[in-house]
Formats: sequence, C-alpha cells, structure tokens
Amino acid sequence: MASFEIVGGHKLHGEINPQGAKNEALQVLCAVLLTSEKIQIDNIPDIRDVNKLIDLLRLLGVKVTRTNDDSALLTQGRSYEFQADEVNLDVLESEEFSRQATALRGSIMVVGPLLARYGRAVVPQPGGDKIGRRRLDTHFLGMEKLGASVSYRRGGYQVEATKLEGSYMLLDEASVTGTANIIMVAVMAQGTTTIMNAACEPYVYQLCKMLNRMGAHISGVGSNLLTIEGVRELHGCQHTLLPDMIEVGSFIGMAAMTQSDLTIRNVGLEHLGLIPQVFRRLGIEVWQRGDDLIVPAQEHYEIERFMDGSIMTVSDAPWPGFTPDLISIALVVAIQAKGSVLIHQKMFESRLFFVDKLIDMGAQIILCDPHRATVIGLNHEHRLRGVRMSSPDIRAGVALLIAALSAEGVSRIDNIEQIDRGYQHIDDRLRKLGAEIKRID
Repeated sequence: MASFEIVGGHKLHGEINPQGAKNEALQVLCAVLLTSEKIQIDNIPDIRDVNKLIDLLRLLGVKVTRTNDDSALLTQGRSYEFQADEVNLDVLESEEFSRQATALRGSIMVVGPLLARYGRAVVPQPGGDKIGRRRLDTHFLGMEKLGASVSYRRGGYQVEATKLEGSYMLLDEASVTGTANIIMVAVMAQGTTTIMNAACEPYVYQLCKMLNRMGAHISGVGSNLLTIEGVRELHGCQHTLLPDMIEVGSFIGMAAMTQSDLTIRNVGLEHLGLIPQVFRRLGIEVWQRGDDLIVPAQEHYEIERFMDGSIMTVSDAPWPGFTPDLISIALVVAIQAKGSVLIHQKMFESRLFFVDKLIDMGAQIILCDPHRATVIGLNHEHRLRGVRMSSPDIRAGVALLIAALSAEGVSRIDNIEQIDRGYQHIDDRLRKLGAEIKRID
C-alpha cells in the first residue's frame, strides 16, 4: 500500500491541464462492444479504474491497440483503438472475469452493450467507492422494460433477452450509469424507446453523440427526454473525451486553499455547468479566458449569504445541479473561507464521514448527520496542521490532499490507491506546480 508525504504551506503557480473525464471513459469504453468495427477513443486518462476496465475488455476478447505514446500524456491523454470482432462470452462465467469485474464499479457498464449485441450478459456485484448505497435497480428495470429478464444469483446478475423491443419508460431516478446502460440496449432494440427522467450529465451527452456517429438514432440529446429509434447494427467512429470537470473543480479548490495563482487549461467550459458559479459563491475568484479558467492568488475569500441574509447552503443535485463528486472539495475549501456554510450531501449517506480527519487538522466543522455538515471558516487566520490520515474514497482522498497542501508541517495520506483510481499522476503534476509531495511505497 502506498502513501503520500506532503510538506504543506507551499504556494503553487503555473498551468495545469485536466485529464480526460473518468466517468465518461467508463461509459464510452464499454460502447465499443456494440460493433465489430474499429473505434478510436482519444484523451483517455491513465488512471487505475480506466486501466482496469480496458483490461476487462481485453479479457472479453476486445483487441486493444495504443495509438500514441506518453510524450504528451499530461496535455492530451492516451489514445486507443478498440475492435470487438471476436468477443468471447464464455469468459463471463470465469473466475478471472468475476475477480476483475468485482474490483471495478464501472464493470456494470458492459451489461447493456453485451445484452444489445449478444442477448445475454453476466456481471458480479460491482465494487467501487464505499460512500453509501448505490443500487442498480434503475439499470435492470429499464432493461426489463425493453424485454430482458434479470436474475440475481451467486452474488451477481444474469440478464438475457431473445428479443429486445422499444418501450416507454419513466426512470425511478436520474441515474447516470443507469441511463447510459439503458441507452446502449435501446439503440439496438426494435422500434422506438422513450426515456423520461433520463440523466443529462455531459457524460451521457457525450455517449449519445458517440452512438449517433456510430449510426444510432437518438434525439433529445442533452435533455432528460430521450427518444431512440433502434437500428440493426452500429459502426466504427472516432471519439474524444471531455476534460474531467471533477479535476477542474478540484484544481479551483486547491488554488484557493493554498492561496495560489493557477491557470487551468482547456476546461471544456460549456460543459462545466454550475461548477465555477458555486466556487464563486464560496468567495473564490474564477476568471475565464477563452476555454481556460484562471484562479488568482487570494489572501482571503468570503462566503456569500443568501439574499435574506441566511447562511449559504451548498448541496448536490442531478445535472444541471452541482455534481456530488465535488461536494467534498467544496467542504474543504470552506475551511479557510470567511463565514460559514452548510454542506448538504443528499445523494450518498457515507460521503461526509471523512470530516473527522479534517477536524483533527484543526478545521471547525460540525457533522450534523450523515448528510449535512456545517463549516465555520478560519479565514486563513489559523493554519491547519499536518497529520497522518487515510483516503476513504477518490473524492475525499483529494479533499484531504488539498487540506494537506495548505497545512502547516508534514502530512501523510495512506491508501492513495483510492486517489490513483481517479486522478492521473497527481503527485507528478503537483510537483510541477511547486508542491512538495512524495510517493512512499
């Protein structure tokens, strides 16, 4: 198990490029299973979760070819060519498939394309962050609407269909991965499928655009009402991942907490939604220049209040609301703000439990219940102190890393494999900005 050792208190300076979007990658990589033709995908991040999914595709028989080298990795990401012309469904019953799929929550995304193209799929209960209940009902209820039968056996799911037919459905929740999985089944079902309450995050938007380039007929892309006319076959295409909006938000928070001057390059501004606005409401100056965001060094930043003078609340919501993956970052940024804020994490009941580590560092936080925490800002009048801690999940791990970069003294973060799951070579990239961070095996 590896750790980060961080000497805090160093101001950062320079430019950084966000990696390709992790959550988008986990969807569009599985879409290669929908065709026997070659698909080129660019700007793929070199992170543990994505690399595990690529290994899982290889195990299924997908031919995977790297088409660029690492010389421009930090600005362009990796490029791969995929061809699923010899998929081996027998692998689904193997212990190796079960082992690899269990270790990765994104493995659930292979179900939709395999069902659409081959009429059956098997997947064990997937892994992922332990941030609360993350049910899969939406995925399978949608597939049942399209004619599939779903059974749960030996700790996993088996999905089969002799004929897939389009249907109207109202999703019980606007699940991003659930919507994506249902779309990948519906594009090859006979007739018309209408999906109400579809997730409309940029990841789903990108998946739909890619599928349309492959020959699918999806209308309403970018909205919560999708209409899909099924087709018999799909074809190859080229697709480029968006910049990772979670990394963009993380770098905004990192600049504010360390009182640093950072330029975040090529952020995909039109797909960031409320992210810059929410950080501005926390008092952080965020300037736009073309497709770049500039966060100037600020000695102090003050949290806004609502118009009636009441304390600001930052809460997560389905898109176009504030993404839940940045709630941990908003919370840690508020530690050194002037003023107070209520952080309301609605979607996952275990995501705020990492605040005890921030309290150990000197933060003034009241954990009201599993979903809510009140942060009383220190206004940079008192520095956090370095401590030893462990990363519980991807986003909390980076929030702790931001806190450590701003703290006085030395911090050590264990279990950084969690951070590596979602952030590409983060220690190398931060050292280029002036951070004192060391990886310890």
